[in-house]
Amino acid sequence: MHRLDLLNAPIDHLTEGLEEFVPAGERHLLVVLPHPDDESFAAGGTMARCSDANVPVTFLCGTYGDMGRRMGSPFFATREAMRDVRQQELRDACAVLGAEARWLGLRDRTVEFEDPHEVAARISVHLEELLPSTVITFFPGHAVHPDHDSLGHAAHLAVQRFAGPRPKLLAVAVGDRDRIRAELGPPHVYCDVRSVVERKLGALKAHRSQTEMMFQRWERGDEEDDQTRTFREEMLVLERFYRLPLD
Repeated sequence: MHRLDLLNAPIDHLTEGLEEFVPAGERHLLVVLPHPDDESFAAGGTMARCSDANVPVTFLCGTYGDMGRRMGSPFFATREAMRDVRQQELRDACAVLGAEARWLGLRDRTVEFEDPHEVAARISVHLEELLPSTVITFFPGHAVHPDHDSLGHAAHLAVQRFAGPRPKLLAVAVGDRDRIRAELGPPHVYCDVRSVVERKLGALKAHRSQTEMMFQRWERGDEEDDQTRTFREEMLVLERFYRLPLD
């Protein structure tokens, strides 16, 4: 389907039974994910919509992403330079989305070996400073990558034990949709991102070392399986989240 058709088509069938995320009701949005580019894929549209509504947005990035496998297409990064490259890419992406970038400084691909309570304590410092009304993270155990699962778990712990006004905690589940729905049920919340889709795509393109090959495949019209095509089409339309329990 052409992008314009997607953006103009009804989305009721995608949002039935889900609560709409309304940026105007937010005080501060804090996104806690482990890698540069996670924010743009998982919540870039929600971040941009909050920014447009004059809601402060902060992305707390767990690692520097310096163990990322991709180096651009054609290659332009090196393993030695990857940390600097990905930090700058994240700054550029956050500028597009209207967000502040911060780092926890954890080692890429090793978050699962950290003490989750210690990581939660480091996240809590930012909760106390920013007092967000909503936190977005990955759904622990349903996020494919060990770093995703582990930082999602630590963020959950941090919000659960937060002594101040506890924010809503929304989580992104990653993987095969049918399996996720079978295990978790349908998502609870959606954000319509059609009005900011160009900014979401611009933020993804800012992560050039990681996304250049993906955009080249899309532009060539390479054949995709049904799951990949559905992901690509729906990421232009809405972002879905689960609510994590806090008690």
